[in-house]
Amino acid sequence: MSAINQPESVSSVLKTFAILQALSTQKDIGVSELAQRLMMSKSTVYRFLQTMKTLGIVAQEGDSEHYSLTLKLFEMGASALEYLDLVAIADIEMNKVFSLSGEAVHLGVPDGSSFVFAHKLDAAYSLGVQARVGSRQALHSTAIGNVLLAQKSEAELREVWNVSEVGDNTDYATLLIKLEAARKKGYALDREESEAGVISVAVPVYDRFQKVIAAIAVAMPSIRYSEETCGRYVEALHQAAAAISSKLGCKDYPHQQSAAA
Repeated sequence: MSAINQPESVSSVLKTFAILQALSTQKDIGVSELAQRLMMSKSTVYRFLQTMKTLGIVAQEGDSEHYSLTLKLFEMGASALEYLDLVAIADIEMNKVFSLSGEAVHLGVPDGSSFVFAHKLDAAYSLGVQARVGSRQALHSTAIGNVLLAQKSEAELREVWNVSEVGDNTDYATLLIKLEAARKKGYALDREESEAGVISVAVPVYDRFQKVIAAIAVAMPSIRYSEETCGRYVEALHQAAAAISSKLGCKDYPHQQSAAA
């Protein structure tokens, strides 16, 4: 449909978005400059800006002819992101990891000093790692817990440690070393430390603020583990986590090199 034949309502929408797009490129713009840039009449631009000002989308700089965007659109976008179903988004990408590995794939979300299994895909093998959706585990245990815990500050780490039921085989200094490795590598590996015969590897999932809000992991019996398979699973997990994070508003997944491998 050509611009000439477009209904006035469609034309108005296009003009509105053109103005918003222009305003998003710099802090404030004058009506004259905006009209010249968009090849619209000054009176048309002024009329649209006044309507958007009434709606709270733009703000006028005092009595000048300069306008800028408010946070209204950001608030609307943020509200929309809150309604995104993490499990539904993650399920698509987790299935890709499952297709490669055939092993159990888990999604964990933090809750206080523990994490909750929010979603799972059971292994295709008769011998596989089992997890129950809704069950909890301590953050200091398993690869998922370590990935989530690695993002916390020293004070937060100590707080979690103090309220955790720590086994005899775990000490704080060793945990700090593991968490530092997880931060540097972009993934955590649990070699039968939490459960005999079970190895898991996990990577972080980020939201629009570059904050880790979840982790996805592959868990397998130790008899099927090898350095080669672990490397392939890490790559697949990073690709999945990057895709999930992108859908949650994360523009730059921190582990892009691994995700693109």
